[in-house]
Amino acid sequence: MSAYRDRDPRIHGIQSKIRVVPDFPKAGIMFQDITTLLLDPKAFKDTVDLFVERYKGKNISVVAGIEARGFIFGPPIALEIGAKFVPLRKPKKLPGKVISEEYVLEYGTDCLEMHVGAVEPGERALVVDDLIATGGTLCAAMKLLECVGADIVECACVIELPDLKGRDRLNGKPLYVLVESH
Repeated sequence: MSAYRDRDPRIHGIQSKIRVVPDFPKAGIMFQDITTLLLDPKAFKDTVDLFVERYKGKNISVVAGIEARGFIFGPPIALEIGAKFVPLRKPKKLPGKVISEEYVLEYGTDCLEMHVGAVEPGERALVVDDLIATGGTLCAAMKLLECVGADIVECACVIELPDLKGRDRLNGKPLYVLVESH
């Protein structure tokens, strides 16, 4: 599901603020740069508001944000819906005991880590990131949360690259996006 398909009037403003940078971080990648969206307070607020409107009242207790851009959108969503924010970080960035999950990106491999005890069994979790491409990062995030007994309510991304079919890798878990980029 996507707000893009629902034709929410705020979507055009959000989409118009996302800059596409060719060949970054390497040749052949069309990088979707949300830093230009963040420069526009109305577009940034509209982005957060669309997610809050969707998730308020859904008994979500955890918003898990994927490093780094999930840290931009996740905390304001968590605050507005009354949930805690759990950062899913790159290796060796969290002190204390962690669990980890390796995954493949569209341009390499990586790993996510989460503090042991940050999420309790049975908690309802929302996974937030800026973009879904091949789906590897979201899959790793869901595996981390499910490993500790969380129930994944949905994944939420600002941007989807549907041509890379990342949605197909989510094993039937719902995905909500605001804009698509082809």
